[in-house]
Amino acid sequence: MSEQVHAESSTRTFLAVWFWLLALTGVEVFLGYKQLELKLMITILLGLSVVKAALIIAYFMHLRYEKPSMAAILMPALVIVIVLMNIFLADSMRLLHMRPH
Repeated sequence: MSEQVHAESSTRTFLAVWFWLLALTGVEVFLGYKQLELKLMITILLGLSVVKAALIIAYFMHLRYEKPSMAAILMPALVIVIVLMNIFLADSMRLLHMRPH
């Protein structure tokens, strides 16, 4: 039964997800032209990238239709990636100030 529901709603669902990915990419491009503080810009862009990655993983990689145990296996990897991004963000800000002007 779940395969039938997945097959019937897939085209409409995939188009909706594609639209949201396109909209989020448009927001990212728009923000690229704004003169925001660098730390704020990077934080916003990383947040939007995490949302886009979650949409891609859930719908285009079909994780949304898998058993919950499959998602539970992959969640620690997501947490590790977010922690590593936060660690390297601080280091990248330090390197920005070390550049000769």
